[in-house]
Amino acid sequence: MDTLSDILKITIPALIVFFTAWILLRNMIKNDQYKRRQELILQNSRTITPIKLQAYERIVLFLERISLESLLVRVSSPEMTAPQLHTAMLNAIRSEFEHNLSQQIYMSQQAWEVVRNARSNMIKIINSEVEKLPADSSGMSLSKRLLEKIMEIEKEPTRVAIDYVKNEIARMI
Repeated sequence: MDTLSDILKITIPALIVFFTAWILLRNMIKNDQYKRRQELILQNSRTITPIKLQAYERIVLFLERISLESLLVRVSSPEMTAPQLHTAMLNAIRSEFEHNLSQQIYMSQQAWEVVRNARSNMIKIINSEVEKLPADSSGMSLSKRLLEKIMEIEKEPTRVAIDYVKNEIARMI
């Protein structure tokens, strides 16, 4: 009985010290892992945030470039027919979009969807207005119809998308 009490007198304090040391070491390791994870997240955000902002800037530039006013200034010339202007505008929109396709990696799914919808709606507006004109119409008459159509719309699709992108950037920053 004496030996059992001697063993208990030695093992119980040893077990208490062991469990205390084990708990302290486990907490220190968890805290160290948490700090490393936070540092990694901070380092990644320092790297990714500027890239994301550049992607959003490029998308806003894309949206500005495919707005009807900008598109008409860049693409139209006085001697163009309506079908020629129509083709030139659609080609410009498609090439701008293809040039900026990679930006979707850095954008939220919702923002990219808004951008795609803006592009599709711009194409729909152009297509619907060119269908209303006779085949031998001038490019100037198509330009006039497009500008009138944009005046009728409360907000141009590209403007809606730009506003959405700006709001998303504000939330991100």
